[in-house]
Amino acid sequence: MRVKVTIRCNRCGEKFVLRGRRERGRIDTGFKQCLCSNKDDFEIEEEQG
Repeated sequence: MRVKVTIRCNRCGEKFVLRGRRERGRIDTGFKQCLCSNKDDFEIEEEQG
């Protein structure tokens, strides 16, 4: 199942809108790190619709 996800970096404020797959209760988008090299501190929100 494909879902739309908004990822916001809590360090620099950069925002990414990606599509991912829901697998085993998690959403996999392939996203690894922000442009500011942040790998851990994100706010992830699943879009409805």
